[in-house]
Amino acid sequence: MNANPRWDISRALGVAKLFHLVCGVREACVTPFLTLYLRQLGLAAPWVGILMGTKHLIAAFWAPVCAFLAKSYRKRRVLLIGSLLSSVGASLLMVLIPAADKNRMHLPCNGSSGVTSTDALPGVTLRVNITSAQGPASRHPANRTAEVEMPGFRNPPGESDRETFRDPHGYVAPSVEGARTTSQVLLHPVTSGLKDHPWEVTFEMVKTALPLLPGGKGPGNPANLSGTKGKAWAFDLSLGGLRWTFILSLGSMAFWELLAAPLEQVADDSLYEYLDFVDATDRYRSLWVWRLLGMLAGVCGIAALVGQLDCFLMNSGPLGVVHFYGYSVVSTLALLVSIFFPIPICQRWEPSYKSIKALSIVGSDPRLILLAFTIVLTGAIVSTVQNFLFWHMKDHGSGELVMGFSVALSLLGEILLHPFKTALLRKLPRVGLVGLGLSCLAGQLLYYSFLWSWWSVLPVQILSAISNGALWWAVGASVEDLATPRMERALSALFRGHFYGSGCSLGSFVGGFVVMRFSLAVLYQACCVALLLWLALLLSIQQRLPQERKIKYSKLLSMEVSDTSDSEQGTERDWLVKAMREEHSD
Repeated sequence: MNANPRWDISRALGVAKLFHLVCGVREACVTPFLTLYLRQLGLAAPWVGILMGTKHLIAAFWAPVCAFLAKSYRKRRVLLIGSLLSSVGASLLMVLIPAADKNRMHLPCNGSSGVTSTDALPGVTLRVNITSAQGPASRHPANRTAEVEMPGFRNPPGESDRETFRDPHGYVAPSVEGARTTSQVLLHPVTSGLKDHPWEVTFEMVKTALPLLPGGKGPGNPANLSGTKGKAWAFDLSLGGLRWTFILSLGSMAFWELLAAPLEQVADDSLYEYLDFVDATDRYRSLWVWRLLGMLAGVCGIAALVGQLDCFLMNSGPLGVVHFYGYSVVSTLALLVSIFFPIPICQRWEPSYKSIKALSIVGSDPRLILLAFTIVLTGAIVSTVQNFLFWHMKDHGSGELVMGFSVALSLLGEILLHPFKTALLRKLPRVGLVGLGLSCLAGQLLYYSFLWSWWSVLPVQILSAISNGALWWAVGASVEDLATPRMERALSALFRGHFYGSGCSLGSFVGGFVVMRFSLAVLYQACCVALLLWLALLLSIQQRLPQERKIKYSKLLSMEVSDTSDSEQGTERDWLVKAMREEHSD
């Protein structure tokens, strides 16, 4: 007699692997490059931090609510399909947001070297010289000089009236004060016509009117504009454009995250319950690698496409629209796969207060309290890397292909380290593995603060295998050791969702203002110091806690009967022997 097709495990796992693979590609198309796109819209670091903090906050608290409602009303498949379908349109709203600063200069994609700028305030003129290294300067078509007035450049008193910037890569020329300012000139690389001739772009800022910054402490004051009211109104309009760009970005990202956030948790809960009915949850643990493989392929693929297609899709707007179009296309593929995604028909009754019970478990155990604070701090610090590392790389001349390759290296390292997971968990204590992960993360942060070239970030990315992968292995193992029966998943969801998401939100809110007030290098150095101080405090407190550990017989009894045997080989695997040996070793 054939098996019931509703419980076709092989088919269900095959669809789940494909779904995780496609969702990994989908996530990698936009998520790593989102803050870079917001920067190209003209938003400063504090506003980008607010946007990303809102996004993390919605994901942390809205996704569990939607997952609970979908399970209660048995609408999981409807939510999966609806989330994927609606997120296609919601993501494309980001393409429609106008840039805050319309006084942006572009080198067109057709190979001409004309420079355009509109509605600029008088006072500061940016002279652009495009010079070829081959042939006489007067004959080569790449030799051009253009002067445009740029309101965003600031020149504090005491500095030279002329400053020159050289950017041989043709990406972003920062303003006078570097990353601490938000005014930028975007240069599209010339993709044709000049490709056979080395060329250089030279920027000369020439002061042609009264200074816009009295004391060099803030944006231009209308009182400094020689009494012309029209110029003051022009400056107010530029602030209005920034305000509207921020409001539209906030609304679009919040709406997008409300639609997309529940997808992952609903899919994971559905698959786990489906496999739990047939006692095949052990095969659930191997599915995470498919998502990482999808992200690995997606981040490299979309980065390669951006340089080829961006100019053709939007010649006059900000770079990065290809990310959103790629996200929409892959979401459509995920929508087709979700139609066949395994959803359990019969549902076991579970108490609705599991999250509250999980929170009470954390509050009653000092080890879990320390672990919760560690996860919140880790989320806050990791968010600064996710939000602003690409900014730092961009300022050093890195292209999006190099950025995508840096993310791919971290994912690849985590995949390659996974075969050693069991050995690491066996030979190192849980707190030792947590300390190892935090130490590697601190080393990465210190390294990021001293980047010197477009490729310099690549060697340190392999440490992400430990700072991210091994750290979460230790967290998962600690949760399994300290959780009460049937509460492991709820407790794990609390750490990965609420605690980590809250930390990411807090770090995003604070990190943007630190970048504005100081710099990215100072931010990463401060995060490194904070992480090392917390690590020292964690180890000192952990040593003073009682070291005994409870043997969870109820959990061990749920193991398969095949794991116990009267033979010598079976005795080695006997759960009671394992528990007694682990307790004795502790």
